[in-house]
Amino acid sequence: MFINALNKQNPALIEAAHMLWAQGVLLPDTYVIDVEQVLVNARKLLAVAKCHDISLYLMTKQIGRNPWLARKLIELGYRGVTAVDFKEARTLIRRKIPVIHAGHLVQIPRNMVSTVIQQHPEVITVFSLEKAEEISCLAQHQGHVQCIMLKIYDDHDHLYPGQEAGFHLSALNAVTHRIMAMPGVKLVGLTHFPCLLWQEAQQRTVPAPNLFTLLKAKDILRQAGVEVTQINAPSASSCSTLPLLAKYGVTHTEPGHALTGTILANFQGEQPESVAMLYLTEISHRFNGNSYCYGGGHYRRGQAYNALVFIPNGQIISTHLLPMDNTSIDYHFSLGGEYPVGCAVVLCFRTQIFVTRSDVALVSGIQSGHPVLEGLYDSQGNRIPVNGEMTCE
Repeated sequence: MFINALNKQNPALIEAAHMLWAQGVLLPDTYVIDVEQVLVNARKLLAVAKCHDISLYLMTKQIGRNPWLARKLIELGYRGVTAVDFKEARTLIRRKIPVIHAGHLVQIPRNMVSTVIQQHPEVITVFSLEKAEEISCLAQHQGHVQCIMLKIYDDHDHLYPGQEAGFHLSALNAVTHRIMAMPGVKLVGLTHFPCLLWQEAQQRTVPAPNLFTLLKAKDILRQAGVEVTQINAPSASSCSTLPLLAKYGVTHTEPGHALTGTILANFQGEQPESVAMLYLTEISHRFNGNSYCYGGGHYRRGQAYNALVFIPNGQIISTHLLPMDNTSIDYHFSLGGEYPVGCAVVLCFRTQIFVTRSDVALVSGIQSGHPVLEGLYDSQGNRIPVNGEMTCE
């Protein structure tokens, strides 16, 4: 999906990935991340957010819950990380990365609530009164009052399968009064997902119905006497959409794909954020007139269409991917045409690294022409030894 944008915005990343592969440093099924370009994108986002009085939390699931890169981004001025599920929270807490928002897409399970509260997150999102009561009880036990947000929804909102959750708008007033009576929690805001959506037909990102539900819910909370300090509106957060969110009174959002320039709006390479990540693999074999690359990095909403194949004579050939079957394990990506076994292949598509089996290579010095591998990680943020090095992380 982003191969043309990658060629336009960051050809040096392609060269660096191929060079490190040729040197034997990287294996196939590796996402290669241009650290410096991620930081450039991150600074741009912070600057736009500051102009519009929006606070930014980090998303790390797209980059494999990576603690090294999370620390670099927090040093720039990000407030902390949003852990969208409890296993991400566990990974980040173990690496001493501040988890500042927990529980949004997946609630914190009973046996982990106490651990998360001990991290003093700015906010925990809850989907049910039972979870609010759990948090209240355990926060009280720790002598603490935990700030929480409510995830809400209304009829006809856009909900992804497997993410259906929240309080219906019609029940919000009653729910609010119940929660206000809980001594260990303080209700401070609301969230929903997705609040913005890319519209292919219009070629632009527009508000989803969910955003307007969020605004209706804000009025209900205020009428109930709640001081609403956080209206959190995630999805498609980028330099071009932050002004739109500010227009609707959004106070917080959570960029993820924008950090790597892989927002849907950037498919032509015309957004302020530049592509900072690619997928590196290798031709494994040929079968029935097509070539098969090592897989492991497929994401079913990734929209991977094109690839670059590095032929031994120095030629780089652009080709197309054959359609992926989401009902099968992605042992291989298949390419149209026959290419020599062992050739490097570069793809660039929308991904969520944490749901893959891929390696993650963090590379600095790309733009200066002196790429350095800062570290190799698995898709869950665990360090992988490089060339026999020992690691305790």
